[in-house]
Amino acid sequence: MVHHLYVHIPFCPKVCPYCSFYKEASDRNKTKAFLEAMLCEAAAAAPGLRPETVFFGGGTPTALSTPQLDFLISGLRERIDFSGVREFTIEMNPATVSLEKASGLLAHGVNRVSMGVQSWDDGLLKTLGRVHNASQAARSFQILREAGVPNINLDLIFGIPGQSVGQWRETLQKTIGFGPDHISAYCLTYEEDTEYFERFSRGEYAPEDGRDADFFELAMDELSAAGYAQYEISNHARPGRECLHNLAYWQGNDYCGFGPSAFTTRAGRRWRNIADTAAYIRRIEAREPLEDDFEMVPGEVREAERTAFALRTSGGISSSGRDPEKIAALHAHGLIRHEDDRLVLTRRGRLLADEVASELL
Repeated sequence: MVHHLYVHIPFCPKVCPYCSFYKEASDRNKTKAFLEAMLCEAAAAAPGLRPETVFFGGGTPTALSTPQLDFLISGLRERIDFSGVREFTIEMNPATVSLEKASGLLAHGVNRVSMGVQSWDDGLLKTLGRVHNASQAARSFQILREAGVPNINLDLIFGIPGQSVGQWRETLQKTIGFGPDHISAYCLTYEEDTEYFERFSRGEYAPEDGRDADFFELAMDELSAAGYAQYEISNHARPGRECLHNLAYWQGNDYCGFGPSAFTTRAGRRWRNIADTAAYIRRIEAREPLEDDFEMVPGEVREAERTAFALRTSGGISSSGRDPEKIAALHAHGLIRHEDDRLVLTRRGRLLADEVASELL
């Protein structure tokens, strides 16, 4: 039985130039058929699914109208047993927040919202191609609180072209001032198949040596001082507000994904739905397989993945069965520390997490 469900909504008000997730501009003519197709996928997967966490991502799930969200969530609840759901997250763009929509989502059991603020600097928001401005993001946060959303995450990005350390500090301090329950701070990466990657390849964008590390360390300092625990390298939370859905990924649990491009890992097998909304709909209607790619995931591969992800969390990994010479070397370099029988990244180790993981695998 699978206990974690991801629902991918590919539609966006605008396609951001740095985003590598599968997405497309909102299309009213396609939306109804897409929603009906997703409910067909849900019905087929229901017998082996009893979610404890649900996560609507994208894209921008709230690019859907309130009636469309009502139709989708009601339809999922009719087909899947949601009685055990502990955490129900939906991603929101500040430009798509309204009191009506937030209240409707709460009525359907949504109890966590992740809002992509990214920055409180209007100039940097324009650089990122975002459709909202800082004042709109502030008002959207207030609307979510007024609606009674009990758990709000704010997503932030650092390493934006032209961003200064001072601008990043201001964004962190303003975010802390709003008092969200959870803060995610991600370093901008230049992913293939994005406009940013093309600009990077042409030399228009070039990261400054050491600057991303400065941003990362500043985030650790500011957020820790404000009472947010860094329970995963990019994620900080008030006590008890950690994202249960993401923790399930990092612990190596099976999960089910609905929608175009969504991944599923189940019983030693991993597959991805076709990353094309029109083709996704056609395959559902023709009762054809949705898989675009799949692989078998042997136990040793799953264990390696669990190790790499768990090392990024505050709980670290067990020292049992690890090479003592490698542990000693990493310890001598100040990259890990012992907490009872666990190996946990130090502050310096968090800057080099991938390299440390490769040594311990």
